[in-house]
Amino acid sequence: MVLMAQNNSGERLIWFFAGAAVGAALGILFAPQSGADTRRFIGRKADEARDSIEDAGRDMLDRGRDLYAKGREIADEAAELFERGRRIVQG
Repeated sequence: MVLMAQNNSGERLIWFFAGAAVGAALGILFAPQSGADTRRFIGRKADEARDSIEDAGRDMLDRGRDLYAKGREIADEAAELFERGRRIVQG
């Protein structure tokens, strides 16, 4: 279930960036601006995209750390339950 949610988030992120790229390309093609203005515009959009990707990467890293911590906690609890069961069986 968690893997499915991760795949869904990754797909959304890919589609978001694909849509942003298409939108930016169409905006550049149809915008009546000079070359210098267009280059500045592209530079600003590239900076914004880089910042957005960095933020998304940080979010994914934080989620990964949270998932690792939760998995570790579950594994520790399972080991503890197993040990309790072993002691009960051994008497």
